[in-house]
Amino acid sequence: MDHDSEPAIPAYEPADVDLTDSSLYLNRELSALAFQRRVLHEALDERNPLLERVRFLAIVTRNLDEFTMKRIGGLKQQIEADVTETAPDGRTPEEQLAAVHETLRPMLATQARCYRDAIRPALAAEGIEILDYDDAAAAEQSELRTYFEESVLPTLTPLSFDPAHPFPFISNRSLSLAVLTRHPNAEDPTFTRIKIPPNRPRLVQLGDDTRYVLLEEVIRANLDLLLPNVEIVDTALFRLTRNAEVRRNQEIAEDLIDMVEDVLEQRRFASVVRMELSPDADSRIRSTLATQLGLDEREIYDLPGPLDYRDFAELTDLDRPDLSLDEWTPQPHPRLNGHRQQSFGRPDTTDPSVFRRIQDGDILLHHPYHDFTDTVQRFLSAAAEDPDVLAVKAAIYRTASDSQIIQSLITAAENGKQVAVMVELKARFDEQNNLEWVRKLEENGIHVAYGTVGLKTHTKTALVVREEDDGVELYSHIGTGNYHSETAKGYVDLGLLTADRDIGRDLTKVFNFFTGPSLDEEFRELLIAPVTMRKEFTRCIRREAQHAQAGRPARIVAKINGLEDPGIVAELYRASMAGVDIDLIVRDICRLRPGLEDISENISVYSLVGRFLEHSRIFYFENDARGDPATEDDWGDPEYYIGSADWMTRNLDYRVEAVTPVTSPKIQRQLRFTLDLLLSDNRKLWEMDSDGEYHQRYPDDGERVISAQDILMREALKAGRSENLITGIPGDYPIAGDLCITGDGTEQPTETGAESKPLTESEGECTVSDADTTDEPFEVTDGGNPDEVLATYSDRWYVPDSVVYNYAVRTPDGERRYLKTKAGVTDLLERLYSDTE
Repeated sequence: MDHDSEPAIPAYEPADVDLTDSSLYLNRELSALAFQRRVLHEALDERNPLLERVRFLAIVTRNLDEFTMKRIGGLKQQIEADVTETAPDGRTPEEQLAAVHETLRPMLATQARCYRDAIRPALAAEGIEILDYDDAAAAEQSELRTYFEESVLPTLTPLSFDPAHPFPFISNRSLSLAVLTRHPNAEDPTFTRIKIPPNRPRLVQLGDDTRYVLLEEVIRANLDLLLPNVEIVDTALFRLTRNAEVRRNQEIAEDLIDMVEDVLEQRRFASVVRMELSPDADSRIRSTLATQLGLDEREIYDLPGPLDYRDFAELTDLDRPDLSLDEWTPQPHPRLNGHRQQSFGRPDTTDPSVFRRIQDGDILLHHPYHDFTDTVQRFLSAAAEDPDVLAVKAAIYRTASDSQIIQSLITAAENGKQVAVMVELKARFDEQNNLEWVRKLEENGIHVAYGTVGLKTHTKTALVVREEDDGVELYSHIGTGNYHSETAKGYVDLGLLTADRDIGRDLTKVFNFFTGPSLDEEFRELLIAPVTMRKEFTRCIRREAQHAQAGRPARIVAKINGLEDPGIVAELYRASMAGVDIDLIVRDICRLRPGLEDISENISVYSLVGRFLEHSRIFYFENDARGDPATEDDWGDPEYYIGSADWMTRNLDYRVEAVTPVTSPKIQRQLRFTLDLLLSDNRKLWEMDSDGEYHQRYPDDGERVISAQDILMREALKAGRSENLITGIPGDYPIAGDLCITGDGTEQPTETGAESKPLTESEGECTVSDADTTDEPFEVTDGGNPDEVLATYSDRWYVPDSVVYNYAVRTPDGERRYLKTKAGVTDLLERLYSDTE
C-alpha cells in the first residue's frame, strides 16, 4: 500500500466549477444545531410514547448545554483573540456567533413551549401532574413546608451581594434563584443568590401519588424561613453555562496529568457564555447578573420555567409501560452464546473458548442489539483468565465509572500477563473519570500511556496475544464505540472480532506508538489516522469517480456521525460530477449540500434520529463489483470498512483513529442489510435539501412502516433465540437494496432478505464459496425483456411516491416491496407470479 501524501489516482477536475466557493459549504455550527432540531422533534412528535417524549426533552437540554459550552465558547475565544479568518462557508467567527444565537434562541423557546403546552398537560391527563406550588392543596402545602424546613433548608447557603459581600461564584449549569430583599427602612434592595441543591430531588413528590412540585417552587414559596425579617421584593430563576474550551499548550506542559487537572480547574471558573433567565425577572436582577458576569444582551435567554429539563428524565423510570417504548434487553450473539455446546461444524462436549470461535471466522457485533457484556467484556475477561494469553492491550477513550473492562485489565495483570493501556486523558467531559482510572491502573502495576502530544487518541481497539499449538496468535477487536457498558445500551455501534494476522500486526504497531516514540506509516490492512486514512479514503472516492468516467456503475454509501472536512466534501462533489451515485447517512454535522445542479445532483444526504443514538461508521465503495473481473489488483470486489473515524478534519488529521476493512462476505451481507435498512426507513429518517433543511420521511397511506432500529431489535431477538442461526443480524427482513458483496460478481443487486435462507451452524460463516454467495436470491432476469415482464404484470406493480425507490410490487399476501432497479422488479414479479398466471 503506497503511503505518499497524494493518492495515485488523480482527482477528477470538472471545468467551470470552483470547489473553493464558500456557497458550496454549509456552516458547521448551524448544521450541528439542525441536528438538535431533529432531536427536539422527537419530543414534539405525538407518535412517540409520552415518556419517550419526556426523555428527549431532557436530552435536548443536555445536548444544547454541551453545544453552548464547546462551540459558543470556542467562537467567543476566537473573537476575543481577534481571529477574522473565515470558515469554509465564508462566515467570520463574529458572524457565526450571531447566527448561532439567532438559531438557538427559538429552539429553546420551542422546547419550553413543548413542555408547557403539550407534554405537561399530556402528563396530567395520564395522572402524572407537575403542579405549581399554589395549586397544591393546603394540607399538601403544609407537608411541603415541613419538608423544606427539615430536609432542604439546612442544605441551602444564601449568598448576598453588597458592600460587605463580593459577588458569589456561580457554578456551571447550576440552577439558581435570584432574590431581591429589602431590610426595613432600607432604600435599595439586596441581591442574594440561592443555589437549588442538586443533591435534593428536583421533582418533590406529594405523598405516594405521581404528583410533583418542583424544588425551586418549594424554596421560593418558603423563603421567609430562609431569609427572615426582610421583605422579598422579587425572585427569578436563572442558570449559567460556562465555556468548556479551556486549553493549555501540550508542547510546554511538563506532565500531561497535571495539565489535564489544571484544565479541569480552569473550566470551573471559565467565562460565562449564556444565561437562561425567567422572562419576568426584575430589571435590577437582570442588570446585576449581566454586569457581574460580563454578559451582553444576546447572551441572555429569556425563557419561561422550568429551566433545565435534565431532571425530568426521572419520570421515565415510572412503571408506566403504556406510556413508554417496549423495554429492550441486548441479546447474546449466537456466535458467542455460551449455552451452545458446539463450534459450528465441530462437535464438542464443552463450550469452546471465545478465541476458538473467533478462529472459526470473524464476528460482527452490533450494539445495543448485541449485549456488550456478553461480547466485548467477555472477550477481555476471557483474555484475563486464559492461561495461554501472553498480553492484553486496550485503548480507552471513555468508559463507565464502574468499568468491568478496567477490572479485566487489572485481573490480567494480576495473572501475570503483559498489560498495556492507552487512556485518553483529553476525552472532553470524561477527563476526571479517566484520571481516576489511570491512577487505579497504575496502582496495580499496569503500564499506562496518557495520550499523545498534539493528537487525541480516539481508536476503539483491543489486542490479545495468545500462545497456541501452532504459534502465537493475535486476536483483535476494532470498534466504532467506546468500551463503555452503559452507553453501549443506548448507542448504535459496531465491532469486529478477528484473528486476521495482518490486522493484529497493524494493531501491534498502533499500540507500540502509544508507548513508544513514533507512529509507523506502513500498515497492511488498517486505515490509520493521521498517517494513511485521509489518503486511502480519498483514493477510494477517486476510484469510484474513475469508474463512473469510464461508464461503469459507481456507488458510495457512508454512514457517519459527521461530514465536516472540506477536502472530503470536495472529493465527493467531484465524484458526483463524474457520475457516482452517493448516499450519505450523516447523523449530525454535514457541510455538503446535496442536490446542487451540475454539482451534487447524484448525492443524497440522510439522518436518522431514533431511540438509540446512531454512532457507528460504515463505508461502502462498490469498486466496479458489477463489472467483469478487472486486471487491476483492487478492482472487482466491493470494499466495506468500519471504524472509529468520521469524515471530519479532527478525525483525519488530529486524532489517532483506526478503520478496518471487512472482507468476509457473510459480514458484508450484514453490513449491506444495515445500510439498505437505514435507507429504507420511513419512520425516523430525515433527508436534507440543498439549503441544509431537513424533512422527515413518512410512509404513504397503506405503506408499511419501516423503522430500522425496531427491525434490528427483532432481528437480534430472532438470532439470539434460535438454535440454528449463527449470524448476529440474520437480515432476512425484506428490504430493497442495490449494494454488492464479495462474490456477487456481475449479478445485479438483491432485495435484501427477500425469501432469504437464514444461515445455520452447519453451513458455517467463515468460508467463502459459490454456494455461500447465492443463498440470497438476486434480482436478475432470465434473459427475457424487462419491459415485457412489466407489461405482463402491470397490475402487480406501480411507481411509488418515493425519493429512494423507483418501483413498488404488490405481493400475494397484501404487502408491498420496494425496489430501485428494473432488473430487481422484473425478477421479483416473475418469482411471485409466474406460477400463478
